[in-house]
Amino acid sequence: MCAPAGDTTTDTVLGDGLLSEGGLREARAARATLPPYSLAIRAPSIRCAETAGALGLETTLEPALRDFDYGMWRGRTVAEVVMDDPYTYSAWLTDPDAAPTGGESVRQLCRRTAHWLSSLPHDTGRTLAITEPAVVRASLVHALSAPARAFWHFDVPPLSPVSLTLRGGRWHVRPGDITPERAGTTRAAPMPCSAQNRRVLLWGEAVTDERYDLIARV
Repeated sequence: MCAPAGDTTTDTVLGDGLLSEGGLREARAARATLPPYSLAIRAPSIRCAETAGALGLETTLEPALRDFDYGMWRGRTVAEVVMDDPYTYSAWLTDPDAAPTGGESVRQLCRRTAHWLSSLPHDTGRTLAITEPAVVRASLVHALSAPARAFWHFDVPPLSPVSLTLRGGRWHVRPGDITPERAGTTRAAPMPCSAQNRRVLLWGEAVTDERYDLIARV
């Protein structure tokens, strides 16, 4: 479950931060919807720690689930970055090898996440991962063998489940339920310049009843 904080709105602060009261209420309300699990882990961010606390979970910290390294953009809002450096920001959203100054590219994040997934012991069991939207996107890129350019095409609404199952050496993806008013819709990401009209997709309905072992709720 990633913290109930968006990562594509213009007022989003790039980097870590406290959850809003609304975010905490949403997380508390999600307690009853948690899937079965034998182990709960979380990213090292404050928002993931607060999300875990609001859910009443005892979690083990997993550094590999950390968010992007935003470099010189850390602590600034998207709007501020777009105003000061629109071309670099646009490149970061369209070129998987572009990165903030001193920060991390999409491809680097995808490789880091893929390495973590590949290193999980076979007897891990059902694990609930409290993590970041970017890490869930990177996990989907790896599980679906998608190109790194597909990263921003995955929209991960807060508190909606995505489960990954490793079976026969291959990952299988099961998206969670999407509320009726959101299913089949799109939402624009704040991309400057030529990327302004690019859109990202929401998950459709799940159509499989296969068992799942690794769960990331986003």
